[in-house]
Amino acid sequence: MDVGDLAALGKKRLAVGGWRLVKMLSTEQNEFYQKNGYLHVRGMLTAAEAAFYRQELHDLAERLGERDATWSSVKSAEPAKRTRLMHCHDVQFYSAAFTSLLVDPRFTRIAQGIVGPNVQLHHTKMFIKPPENGSPFPMHQDYPYFPHKHHSMIAAIIHFDDAPVEKGCLRVVPGSHKLGPLEAIGQDHHLPEDQYPIDGALAIPAKAGDAIFMSYLLVHGSGLNRSNEPRTTILVQMRDPADVPLNNKHSSRGQGMMLAGIDPQRPDHEFAWERKAE
Repeated sequence: MDVGDLAALGKKRLAVGGWRLVKMLSTEQNEFYQKNGYLHVRGMLTAAEAAFYRQELHDLAERLGERDATWSSVKSAEPAKRTRLMHCHDVQFYSAAFTSLLVDPRFTRIAQGIVGPNVQLHHTKMFIKPPENGSPFPMHQDYPYFPHKHHSMIAAIIHFDDAPVEKGCLRVVPGSHKLGPLEAIGQDHHLPEDQYPIDGALAIPAKAGDAIFMSYLLVHGSGLNRSNEPRTTILVQMRDPADVPLNNKHSSRGQGMMLAGIDPQRPDHEFAWERKAE
């Protein structure tokens, strides 16, 4: 199936509201995801597209200035040993290019294959690990940040440049999503390093244009960028709109946008002038 075929999918309606859902994942892809809790989709974007989005993010980082998001558990008190991580939430509000990316059928069809026909945005994040001192992420689950009743939440990491091991690529513990929510420690909710060391996890090197989809229950992290080039990615967190959040932490102004399908629970919109005076 080529890009033209995927784009054409978005033009075919269901008789009963919403978009026609075809078999979004192959049998092999579905079985791999169910077993391991992640799926590496190679070449989702072309090299030229990845280069374009990479430049968009680096231009954004330049406009925003210093925004270090290094976790407290890996921050060093010694300036010479400090690492950095360029970060921004809700990138689609800063660049329209990413609004288009979020609804690209090549992206949403994979998300639908995992979540179901209805895929709702929770939030997006930009992560740029600078050369030589790009901050690592200790092993963790995303669950503690935005727990949901039915665990439909997934993340997708889209790579805009190559991410070999020396750049601090993603590392995962395959199958750990089956353990359910684990007890986290520290302000950043990481897992005990003696039980889940970064070096003991499976490294997933990626190429520019690749995307890695994973359950928010999957234990994952990433190493230090020791290379002479940055590592540039965007993280997209998504869910089934019917899933129930267990708290309202980490909300964002982009939350609730439908990336695919419909929101069957969305109430009718109430205009400001229709509200009763208190």
